Amino acid sequence: MIPLPIQIIITAITASILAGITCSLIGVFVVQMKLSSIGFCMSHAAFAGAALGLLLSTDPLITALAFATVIALILGPLSEKAKLSPEVIIGIMFSLTMGLGFIFLNFTPGLAATRQALGILWGSIFSVTIDDLILLGLLTFFIVLLLILFFKEFQALMFNRKLAEASGINTSLFYFLILFLIGVTVAFSLKLVGGLLVFALIVNPASSALQFIYDLKKVMVVSPLIGASTCLLGFFSSLLLNFPIGSSIIIVSSFTFCVSVILSPKRRRG
Repeated sequence: MIPLPIQIIITAITASILAGITCSLIGVFVVQMKLSSIGFCMSHAAFAGAALGLLLSTDPLITALAFATVIALILGPLSEKAKLSPEVIIGIMFSLTMGLGFIFLNFTPGLAATRQALGILWGSIFSVTIDDLILLGLLTFFIVLLLILFFKEFQALMFNRKLAEASGINTSLFYFLILFLIGVTVAFSLKLVGGLLVFALIVNPASSALQFIYDLKKVMVVSPLIGASTCLLGFFSSLLLNFPIGSSIIIVSSFTFCVSVILSPKRRRG
């Protein structure tokens, strides 16, 4: 393990914890509402946006957020109103964003840009800055605040959208908000695990928590704990074994999910 300055280590650890918490909270919505396909598409939209940022020599985070927002605005109404199957729409959008992402990377010049491009693909947590941490911390705070203020609405939406609508909840607003938050969370987490792996960090912790817990409030607490723990364990494992950090985090997260499935009392009862 190569010695690293303590400030870089502290920044990376903090980023791991915040990203683990944020992705895991959003993952509860993705798993409970069966939005995996849409979320996967959103993650690659953010990846394409970040790649465009490199090509235009602008901040990849800004373009990733812009792409994620646009895709959220498109997918939301299309998935609700289009006569086409949602899976068809998602498949087309996924292929389009992936294609655009690699085209943007292909035309990005220079060795430094190549390193940045690899960071978008696989993550580059040691490039996380204090500004990135502040933004990630604000996003985490914003998501937690939304959950506290509108927990009943989100809970009703996840339980049964038609019943929630019948009770007077503007389900479309909260549904579009969830899609937007998925995209923003992915964009803010690209430096941690990269665009090709970030969606696993969203799905795995929530899926692991749901193997043991029925109560949604408890899932909202346990899922971030699992997410932050797996991020930290993956981070330190990568330093010890000299593996890519993003890949190590996803491997630990996936292993945690596999173990939770094996030990799950829900599976034994089934």
